[in-house]
Amino acid sequence: MGSTWGGARVTGSSTSSRICPLSSMLKERFGHPTDAESQKSFATLAAYRDGGIFAAHFRGSSGWERHPHGDEVVQILEGATRFDILVDDVMQSLELAAGMMVVVPKGCWHRFESATGVKVLTVTPKPTQHTHVDDPRTEVVDD
Repeated sequence: MGSTWGGARVTGSSTSSRICPLSSMLKERFGHPTDAESQKSFATLAAYRDGGIFAAHFRGSSGWERHPHGDEVVQILEGATRFDILVDDVMQSLELAAGMMVVVPKGCWHRFESATGVKVLTVTPKPTQHTHVDDPRTEVVDD
């Protein structure tokens, strides 16, 4: 099912059929997934502009990341997380729960910490830069 608008084919897709299988929560998230277990906890829902729309289900710390070419939208679908973000070198921490959303400004380092587990949907520009230093303000970060 789809239609044409301005010469482009517009189609819909079922996100629930791709998000529901994320019932396999990654027990301890640290950076990007590499093994089979963690791949079951992340899904690419669609390509979007210069990045994509993604879903993830994890517990633990994501490590710091930033997106130098655009803002990221994060929607909390289930669970809760502490969301740390550095804006103008000032650390802010937000407690986010299901139904909440945050827009991460371009270039801001941010991370997630969830002791009980969280399921998120993100609209993420590429590339994503990652680091696992304690504080990207005070330590050398390899971009």
